Amino acid sequence: MSILLRITRMAYLYRTRLILAYLSFFIAIGFSLLIPWLFGKSIDTLLIIDKTEIIPLNPGNGELLLLASLLLAASIMRGFFDFARTYTTDSLSQLVTYDFRNQIYDKLQHVSFAYHDKEHTGNLMSKATADVEAIRRFVNMGLIRSLEVVVRTVAVTSMMIWINWELALISLIFVPFLVIRSTLVMSRLRRMWLHVQEVNGELVTVLQENLVGIHVVKAFGSENFERRKYDKKAQELRGEYYESERLQGTNSAWMSLYFTFALGIIVWFGGWEIIRGDLTAGEMGSFLLFLNQLTFPIRSAAQIINSFSRAISSGQRIFEVLDSSSPVEEKPNAREMGRASGHVRFEDASFSYEARSATLKGVEIDAPPGQVTAILGAPGSGKSTIVNLIPRFYDVTGGRVTIDGEDIRDFTLESLRRNVGMVQQDIFLFDATIRDNIAYGVSNATEEDIINAAKIAQLHDQIMSFANGYDTWVGERGSTLSGGQRQRLSIARTVLVNPPILILDDSTSSVDVETERQIHQAMVNVMKGRTTFVIAHRLSTVREADQILVLRDGSIVEKGNHIELMAKRGIYRDIYELQLRPQEEVLLDASLAGGDGGDN
Repeated sequence: MSILLRITRMAYLYRTRLILAYLSFFIAIGFSLLIPWLFGKSIDTLLIIDKTEIIPLNPGNGELLLLASLLLAASIMRGFFDFARTYTTDSLSQLVTYDFRNQIYDKLQHVSFAYHDKEHTGNLMSKATADVEAIRRFVNMGLIRSLEVVVRTVAVTSMMIWINWELALISLIFVPFLVIRSTLVMSRLRRMWLHVQEVNGELVTVLQENLVGIHVVKAFGSENFERRKYDKKAQELRGEYYESERLQGTNSAWMSLYFTFALGIIVWFGGWEIIRGDLTAGEMGSFLLFLNQLTFPIRSAAQIINSFSRAISSGQRIFEVLDSSSPVEEKPNAREMGRASGHVRFEDASFSYEARSATLKGVEIDAPPGQVTAILGAPGSGKSTIVNLIPRFYDVTGGRVTIDGEDIRDFTLESLRRNVGMVQQDIFLFDATIRDNIAYGVSNATEEDIINAAKIAQLHDQIMSFANGYDTWVGERGSTLSGGQRQRLSIARTVLVNPPILILDDSTSSVDVETERQIHQAMVNVMKGRTTFVIAHRLSTVREADQILVLRDGSIVEKGNHIELMAKRGIYRDIYELQLRPQEEVLLDASLAGGDGGDN
């Protein structure tokens, strides 16, 4: 129930619409009750039924016209207030789901990388779409209609008892059975819908992974394998949906059977009551119309029970997101960081992912302003973790990281990240123009700023070779650009931010040596005056770094510049001899070829 109360509190934020919705259906119910009474009054005005014959009456035209006018007016007013209830209810449900969507989106934007590492993207998408839609149905059906069903049931039942308590008793004799059955159905549906939503999230995850990795799927000829995987999950979802729908259908069928059976008995018994003179024809007509009105709450009960069940299961999944705590949180008194000088220090910094073994252990790094620090090491040694700690994508679990002598946890995340530019290994471009991608994060960037950033990244000439220039649409994830172009566009995007601290996470690993040479020439100027951390396997950046850190199993095992580390004849020299030296000849050839091309 706590989940439903939280959803109700969200709806209460729009209390005006909520109150209007309740008032509308109260008034609509009032006019609905008036219609059967007027109808019965009209019948009794027209005729009476004796034990042996029907005796027509001869009322005045004025009385009939009045009754007809009242019936018409009551019907129109009921329709008007039904529309008002529908409008206020639907608009309220849309406003509540709008808030839920924004809260989920905002939460996912601000949780740390550690949260996203544990959650499947497809499951999060399912929570933000299918589960939110279930909340909308609850606000519409459960929160408003459930009270309407209760009020209408009580009001109609009262009118039926007032007309003839014996007929009313016959009509309601099966209600306790229906209440017990509905309670059991709701309990089962809640468990079933929770599982349905989980399976739906898994299905979306399979689809999302397939679409993102479609090139890999086709390259390995795994279309049939992926189809079978998706089909298996889709069949599971179909089965779960079928079982839940079968349960709802069975419940609805029982309610319909109850109404039909009760109607037959009522017609038979009511006829005897009329013949005995204990009931007039008009009262019988009114009773049947009231009984017809009672079918609305009875038939709606199954949908309302379903909306409650889905809201509980979906709300549980949504609030798991909204209530999740991020390992990276701002302090309540966090300060704004101005433009930093860029002196970065790691002081006995350690980090581990949850209960797993430590990824970093006692790391000590001193990177003065303007210095270039290259980080080398085997996969899993902690290279990316180090640079991810600087903008607080993760927080240290021991020690601290400082910028200009102050703990980075004392600053707001936004101001900290304004001072740290990052070219990530996994480049992501938005489905927009080249101009929009370069200017991402700098809303006030001028055309001149964008072009200058592209020139620094050695990309301007290639952009101008496109038919639409900077207005060229890059496609989803930059599919219309080459790997080198995507990499340089990412660099241009970072250059435009103009951060004092720069992180290059293997930023030239996927380009050819000529493209690397061009990028390197540009980045030499970019890195001037900036504290730069480079995760690189290319010789040019490593050799020119002010200090080189060699990592192994989360610890810095060697530290120094190229000459110092070569003299030590340790791990760095082995890396250099096996991986880096062979690049010298290739880079030299590319440099000579570039020089020859410039002379021609």
